[in-house]
Amino acid sequence: MESGYVTTPFGRRPMSLGMLASQQLAETIEPGMKRSKWKLFRAICEARPALGVTDRALTVLDALLTFYPDDEISEENGLIVFPSNAQLSLRARGMTPATLRRHLAVLVEAGLILRRDSPNGKRYARRDRAGAIGEAFGFSIAPLLARAVEIESLAAQAVADRELLRMTRERLTVCRRDISKLIAAALEEEVSGDWEAISAMFRTLVARIPRVASTEALTPLLDEMGRLRDEIVNVLESRVKSQKIDANESQIERHKQNSNPDSTYELEPSFEPKQGERAAVDIEPNAGALDERRLKQPKPSGRMSNKAGGAADPGAGNSLKSFPLGLVLQACPQILDYGPGGMIGNWRDLMSAAVIVRSMLGVSPSAYEEACSGMGPENAATVIGCILERGGHINSPGGYLRDLTRRTERGEFAIGPMLMALVRANGPTARHAG
Repeated sequence: MESGYVTTPFGRRPMSLGMLASQQLAETIEPGMKRSKWKLFRAICEARPALGVTDRALTVLDALLTFYPDDEISEENGLIVFPSNAQLSLRARGMTPATLRRHLAVLVEAGLILRRDSPNGKRYARRDRAGAIGEAFGFSIAPLLARAVEIESLAAQAVADRELLRMTRERLTVCRRDISKLIAAALEEEVSGDWEAISAMFRTLVARIPRVASTEALTPLLDEMGRLRDEIVNVLESRVKSQKIDANESQIERHKQNSNPDSTYELEPSFEPKQGERAAVDIEPNAGALDERRLKQPKPSGRMSNKAGGAADPGAGNSLKSFPLGLVLQACPQILDYGPGGMIGNWRDLMSAAVIVRSMLGVSPSAYEEACSGMGPENAATVIGCILERGGHINSPGGYLRDLTRRTERGEFAIGPMLMALVRANGPTARHAG
C-alpha cells in the first residue's frame, strides 16, 4: 500500500472516520514483518467475539485469503487481492451476492480488510512488461498484518478465558456432587444438624446457576458452594472424631470417674467479673438446680497415663454437645442484631454473626479458630454470643475464650450452665429469631 495514500469507497458507500483510521493503521506495518495467513486466520477465529465479526464473515475472509498467492502475508508480495464477486462467491460455499456484500462490509467495519476501489468500482490489477503487478484494485489485507500482534494477543486471552470457564464448571460440578453425597451420608448416619435447612440452601444455590454461564457468574456461586461444603465437612469430621474418642475410651477399663454428680468440676467456669460486679452464673442464686442438671453435659472419660496423675486425652473436648438454636438465641438475644438483615434463622447465620462480634470484641482470629477447632463451629459461635451478653463483666474476651478452649480440651467445660444462667437473666422478654 502506498505510503500516505487515502482511498475512498466507490459509488454511494460513504467514507467514515473508522475507515480513515483503518487506512492509517495499515500504514504502520513494521519493515520485514511476516505472518502465516492460515495461522493468523486461526487466531482471528479464536478472537472472533472480541473482534466483533460473525462466523459467516469469517467464511468470506477465508475465501479472500485463498486468493492471496503465498502462504505468508508480507508487504514484499503485495497486500491486495482482487477476485470477482462470482469467484469469491464460489469459494465462499456458494454465498449469494447480497449476503457476500453484507459480510464484506462487516469485515471492513471490523478493521480486518480495506477497500481499494478502482475508478469504475471493478477489481483488477495492472502489470508491467515483466509481468509484475504494478497497481491493483480490490481488497487490502494490510490491516491483518498491521494488527497481527493485537489479534494474537486477543486469541491467547480468549483461549485462557475458555480454559478458566472449563475449570470453573468442572470445580462447580465436583462441589455439587460432594455436597449432595455428604448430605445423603449425614442423613443416613443420622448425624445431628439442621440438614433440611442445609438442603434447602443447596437447592437455592443450584437454582441460581444460569443455563449459559460465564466465569464471572459462576465464580461467586462456586465460592458459596465451597463454604457450604466446608461447613458440612466440619460437622461430619466432628462426628467422626467423637466416634473415635468414644471407641477408644470404651476399650480402656481404667478411667477417671467423678462420684459426686453435683461437682462443679463439670460446670462452666464463671465469667471473670470486674471489681464490684457479680458473675453471670450468680445472677439468680435461688434458682433450682434441676435445669442445670438437664443441661449439664457429661464429661468425656479421660484416659489415664501409665504414671499416677497422668493427663486426660486432649482430644476429648471435641465431643461438646450443640444445643438447639432457639435456646441459644433466647440466652443471647443481642447477637441477633449482627445477623444478616438483623435476623438469625439458622446456624450459618449465627456463625456469620459470631465472626462480626468476634472482631468487635477484640478477639483475635487465632483465638476464634482455636475455639472452632476445639469446641466445634456451632459451640464456638454460641460462646461468642454468651461473651457478648456478659461483655461488661469480662475484662479480656480473647483471653477468656482461650481459657474456655483449654478447659474444653481437658473436658472441664460445659455450655449448658452458661446458657441456663443467661436464660434466667434475660427472663421472658428475650427476643427470638425472626
